[in-house]
This record gives sequence, C-alpha cells and structure tokens, in this order.
Amino acid sequence: MPTVSEIMSTDVQVVGPEESLQRAAQLMDQLNVGSLPVCDGTRLLGMVTDRDITIRGTAAGLAPDAGCVSDVMTEELQWCTEDQDTEEVMRVMADAQVRRLPVISIERDLVGIVSLGDLATRTPSNVDDVMRSISSPSEADGGAASS
Repeated sequence: MPTVSEIMSTDVQVVGPEESLQRAAQLMDQLNVGSLPVCDGTRLLGMVTDRDITIRGTAAGLAPDAGCVSDVMTEELQWCTEDQDTEEVMRVMADAQVRRLPVISIERDLVGIVSLGDLATRTPSNVDDVMRSISSPSEADGGAASS
C-alpha cells in the first residue's frame, strides 16, 4: 500500500487567517476548489470551505470584504502525515466525512494535501466504501461563526 507522500499534491495554495472572506472566495474561484488550508506561513491553523464562507459567514452577518477567514474557518480538523498508509487515511476521511485532508510534517507545517481523487486514481484500493461514508448525511452542527 502506498504512503500519502507518494500520492499527495504538494503545490497547495493557502490563505491567511486575516484575509477577507472575499479574497478566500476569489482564490477558490480561480483555483476551482471548494476549500483552502488556512496557514500562518507554513503552519496549518485550519481549513476554510466555500460552505464556511456562504453559510457561517452569512449566518453571522459578515460582509465578504470585512469578515476574516478566521471568523468562519474550522480549527478542529482532521489531518494526516506524509508517512501514513493510504488505507489508514481513507478510514480517517470516511470517519470525518471529508474529501480532502491536509498533510503535515512533525512540526505541523503544511507539506501537501491528499484528496479522494488522489486515492481513487493513484492507489489500488477500492474507494467505494469511503465515498459512501463521506456522502452519507451528517448531523447538523447548529453552529454559527464560532467553530
């Protein structure tokens, strides 16, 4: 079984916690992605998704040009390390119901990202069970902008 370092993407665009929600949305639009790691330099602080911006930001009444990424980002997140086995990473993704995981070093610096697509196209594993787990309905978090 391959390790994460063999299949992860290393050219990862990040956003800073102080950047506006509008800037984060513009980056997502340019890159055609739905989430971005939030970093202070290379240190991973959290993740922000298009859903965080539209749902959490709107629910809190934040203006896109005034609200900050740190206002809506998820700080408590799942991640993996580059030496982890891809089978283990698929279990983490299924349990957390996420399609992407940041890949970090021992120092918690972001070194890449691994996606369900990476796993589907670059591993011999069958990702059907993972996809079913990720896609099954989850409970509403009922949270506002404070993650």
